[in-house]
Formats: sequence, C-alpha cells, structure tokens
Amino acid sequence: MRSTSEISLRKLRHGDAETLSLLANNKKIWDCVRDLFPHPYTLEDAQSFIRRTEEEDPAHTFAIVNPEDQLCGVISLMPNEGIYRIGSELGYWIGEAYWGRGIASQAVALITKYGFEQLQLHRIYAGVFDFNQASMRVLEKNGYLKEGIKRKAVIKNGQIHDEHHYAIVI
Repeated sequence: MRSTSEISLRKLRHGDAETLSLLANNKKIWDCVRDLFPHPYTLEDAQSFIRRTEEEDPAHTFAIVNPEDQLCGVISLMPNEGIYRIGSELGYWIGEAYWGRGIASQAVALITKYGFEQLQLHRIYAGVFDFNQASMRVLEKNGYLKEGIKRKAVIKNGQIHDEHHYAIVI
C-alpha cells in the first residue's frame, strides 16, 4: 500500500496477532476508542479481528508499520451504506510506545489519500472525544475541519463527554 519515508500501511497478517494484542491491551488506548474495542485485548481478540479484515473487499483496515515492518497501530475507513456510501468514518489508534512521533499524522494522510483515490470517497469524517486533543491536532494537520461539537453525546468510563466532529471532503 502507500508509504512515507517513516511509515507504511499494509493489510494485517496472522503474524501480527501477538504484537496487536500487546499494543492494543492498553487502557490509555481503550479510553480514546469506542467500547466495541475490547479491554482487556487478548490474543484471541487480535486473531478474530485479523480474520475479519481478511474479508474486506475492498480493503479498508490496515496495519500501520514502521520501516522495519513493526506494527505500530491500526487505521481504518469504516464504509457507510445507502445514501451515505460516498463517505467513510475514520478510526485509528497508535501503540503507546509510538506516541509523539508523528506516526498518526502520517497514517491519516496516507489513508485519506487512499480513501479519495482508490475508494472514490467524497467525504471522510471522524468523531473525537473532547479530552483527546492529540487526535484533534492529527486531523487538523491533515486538513480535516471541525464541523461541530455534539454536546454530551457520548459516555466513556462512566463520564459523559462532548464529541468533536471533523471531516474532509473533495
């Protein structure tokens, strides 16, 4: 798939399962994603997730890897259906050991280009919890504009939060 000098996106492989489970089994990551993301995140969760991504046609979920092909995180464009099929929701996470290196920004740039050029999307959007300023900066660096804030729209860890909505369109 696409790459920069520092990272690339590729399909997940069965051999990624152990690293995936180790990286994803982190409450700091779980705190910033939807509850359907398991916590704790087991090897079985990783294997099941990888099997599901193999069924994607076209592919929309990718491993984020460094130049040594080490898994750093996962990024996905979740397809919409019906009248919304020209858009996809962006989701991503980076393993804590890789935070602060610009990896998320590079991965968002790559998948955005893929979404527009290969998937023929017209709109890519993301929702971000109000406390996740780092993710807001990643999206803004990639040209995503804040479209609004859904006040008191989500609950995470028993706390009600606003959700900031970002999008990029062509």
